[in-house]
Amino acid sequence: MSQPRFPLFSLLVISGAIFVSVSSEFLPTGLLPDMSETLRVSESRVGLLVTIFAFTVAVTTIPLTRLTQRFSRKGLMVTLLLVFAVANVLAGLSQTYEFLVFARILGGLAHGLFWAVTGPYASRLVSRKQLVRALSITNAGGTAAFILGVPLGTALGHALGWQVAFFVMAGVVLVFTALVALFLPPVEHKHTLTTGEIGLPGYKDKTIPAIIAACILCIIIMLGQNSFNTYIAPWMIGPAGFDASAVGPLLFIGGAAGAVGLFVSGYFGDKYPRGTFALLIGIVGIAMICLYLFSDSPVAVIALLAIYGMAFGGLPSLLHGRVLGVASPRIRDLASASLTVSFNLAIGGGALLGGILLDAFGVAVLPLAYAAFIVVALIVGTVDDLNHRRRHRIQDTSAVR
Repeated sequence: MSQPRFPLFSLLVISGAIFVSVSSEFLPTGLLPDMSETLRVSESRVGLLVTIFAFTVAVTTIPLTRLTQRFSRKGLMVTLLLVFAVANVLAGLSQTYEFLVFARILGGLAHGLFWAVTGPYASRLVSRKQLVRALSITNAGGTAAFILGVPLGTALGHALGWQVAFFVMAGVVLVFTALVALFLPPVEHKHTLTTGEIGLPGYKDKTIPAIIAACILCIIIMLGQNSFNTYIAPWMIGPAGFDASAVGPLLFIGGAAGAVGLFVSGYFGDKYPRGTFALLIGIVGIAMICLYLFSDSPVAVIALLAIYGMAFGGLPSLLHGRVLGVASPRIRDLASASLTVSFNLAIGGGALLGGILLDAFGVAVLPLAYAAFIVVALIVGTVDDLNHRRRHRIQDTSAVR
C-alpha cells in the first residue's frame, strides 16, 4: 500500500496561523522600552504583559478545550484568529497600561485554545511516522514569527510608534484567517472506539505519566528561556552595549538561525527525537554561559545569539512531538492543551522571574539564570529518557509473551 500524500500546503496554512499567533504574543518583547516610556511604567511592569497573557492561557486552556470538544476544529481556528485580530486592535488603541492589560487578557483567552487545536490538527493530517516532520513545518510559523514577525514589528514600532505595530499585526492576522477559511481541509477530531475497546475516563489513560513528564520538561526549559528572552531588548542595550536601533536586526539574526534548528529537528526528530533534543538544549546552555561571560564583545554576542537561536529553534517542535507521540489518540487534544498550559505557565513565570532578577541583580545576570535551568532540564530529560526505554522494554516483553 502506498503512503498517503504528505499534506504540505495544508501544514503551511497552519504554519501561517501559528506565525501570527506567536508574533502577537511576543510583539511586546521587542517594543518593551518604547511601551515603557509611552505608558510611563517600568520595563519590568511592561514585561508583566507577557506574564498576564501567559497566565491567562494557563488558567483557561484546559477548561476551554473541554467546552469546545464538539465544535469543528476548522471553524474554531477561524474564530480564534478573529479574536486575535480584535485583541491586537484593542492593544493599538490603548492609551493606558490597564486597557492594554485587558487587550492582552483577551488575546490570551484565544491563544491557549488555539494551540490546543493546531497541534492535534496537524497530527490528524499525517501518519504517526511523519509526526515530527509535520510539526516542524507547522512550528516553522513560530520560528518565522521570531525571524520576521517580531523583528519587523519592532522596527515598525520604533519608526512609527508601538501602537501602529499592533494595528498592522491585526491586518496580518486577518489575511491568514482568510487563508485558513479558504484552504484548510476539515478534520475529524472525535475518537471512535474500536471493536472490543472499552471507553475509560481520560484521567485513567495509561499515557498520562509520560505526558506529565514531557510537560515538566517543557516548563523547566521555557522558564529559563523567558526569564531571559522577555528582557532581551534591555539586555542588548545594557550589558551588550548595542544601540536601541540594533535590537530589531539582532532579533532577526537569532530568529533566522532558528530556521536551521527547525530543519535539524524536522530531519532528525522522527529518527532520533530524544538524542536530537538533548543535543539542542545542551547547545542552548553553553551559549547562555558564553553570553554571560562575553557580553562585552559585540562580535561574540552576535555569533552566540545566532547559535542560541539555531539550537532553540528546533525545541518547540520536538517538545510538541514528544507529547503527541506518547499520547493516546483519544486524549490528544487534552495532551496538546496540557503542553500549551505548560508553555504558558513557564512563559508567564519566566517573565515574572526575569523581572525580579532584573530589579534585584540587574539584567546582566539573566543568561546565567537561563543556563541554570538548562542544567536542570538535562537531568530531568535524562531520567525521562531512561523511563521511556524501560516502558518500551516492558511493552516488548509483554508482546513476546
